[in-house]
Amino acid sequence: MFEYEIIVICLLATFMGLIFTGFPLAWVLGGVSFAYLVISLILLNWFNIDTYFLDEWNDFAIIVDRIWAQMQNWVLVALPMFIFMGLMLDRSGVADKLMANFTKLFGSLRGGLALTVIVIGVLLAASTGIVGASVVLLSMLALPPMMAASYNKSLATGVVASSGTLGILIPPSIMLVVMADQLSLPVGDLFMGAVFPGLILGALYVGYVIVIGLMKPAWAPAPDKTAAVTWRDVLAVIWAVVPPFMLIIAVLGSIFLGIATPTEASGIGALGATILAAANRRLNIEVLRRVCRETMLTTAFIFGIFLGATAFALVMRSLGGDEFIGGLLEGLPFPDWGVVVFILFIAFMAGFFLDWLEISLIILPLVAPVVQALGFDLIWFTVLFATTLQTSFLTPPVGFSLFYLKGVAPPGITIGHIYKGVVPFVLLQILGIFLVFQFDALVLWLPAQMY
Repeated sequence: MFEYEIIVICLLATFMGLIFTGFPLAWVLGGVSFAYLVISLILLNWFNIDTYFLDEWNDFAIIVDRIWAQMQNWVLVALPMFIFMGLMLDRSGVADKLMANFTKLFGSLRGGLALTVIVIGVLLAASTGIVGASVVLLSMLALPPMMAASYNKSLATGVVASSGTLGILIPPSIMLVVMADQLSLPVGDLFMGAVFPGLILGALYVGYVIVIGLMKPAWAPAPDKTAAVTWRDVLAVIWAVVPPFMLIIAVLGSIFLGIATPTEASGIGALGATILAAANRRLNIEVLRRVCRETMLTTAFIFGIFLGATAFALVMRSLGGDEFIGGLLEGLPFPDWGVVVFILFIAFMAGFFLDWLEISLIILPLVAPVVQALGFDLIWFTVLFATTLQTSFLTPPVGFSLFYLKGVAPPGITIGHIYKGVVPFVLLQILGIFLVFQFDALVLWLPAQMY
């Protein structure tokens, strides 16, 4: 009998090989799925070779039902609304005010500009969740004054790139929405579980900047002349923080308190971001048109991959791929926690070559049942997995934050500066992963208290 595992291995190898051709991922997923469907049916019908579950062409017709179910999924309605909220907030002028006022507050400190970037990155992360927009915005706002203040180029670029990626983990996060859909988990639980891991990463970044300021003062110098901080400056900071903070409360608070579902809260966020843009006199027809267009393109990109991944997952499971992966993981000579570490290592290495979306749609659904069968909490593992995928934005050669940053960086900043600058922050993220792995209460305590 022809072992079905060989077809599964060939399927995965073909998929991985075609990714590096640069062909659109949605077409790669759909095309590979159809090709191996045909191959498996030929082996079955012409050569009478067993290919596990796939028996006839009609088995593939279920893909139409799967696609229709995806389009009817109310959880995924939150995706375009959260994307719209993030894009509109980036054009609302909120970040400009935050940068100007926090610079006055922290400007006299050694590394004050870097600390300002991290704080603004956390606030943007909790109110946007769009990594590309956050990295570009922080780069344009922070890199010129940091270069003028003689900051080390690697430190400056590392702070900006890593702070801008916090939005993919700190809720509301579109990555967590996608993961919740794939594993049929409550979005609210994942949002609450990711709060502390995201804040821990921000705290680690702050600690690193403070240590660098003490050990290498020339890397993060304090300005020679700064005005004394007055109560007016403090009040200005509070006034600048209030709008995004109220938006965060409106979105996350309504979810955490059970007032609104994540889908309904995403609509609240989109409306709130539009109101903030109008209040700051940044809203006009051109801004609205661009935000809507970018929202449409981003949503279409994500849903295109969704449909391709749905076809891929169906063929993969029909060929026995989930049993193959499960048996492979369970056969590892590791204890239960060692299997989880191995999965996280695979996800970390995949992040060098794949985007978080591909990993969430292809790898996560295959490994999550194994982790759950080992007795681990699935909410904890999913947030841990998401924390690991945070590194995929910073690891070359496919770290998208690096390319976003390079595209708007001032002259004199090379890709070498950026690569060197993100290394310490990737190590800090690995430390954050270890803390979440070691102390599951960091994820599970808040959902348990809320419910």
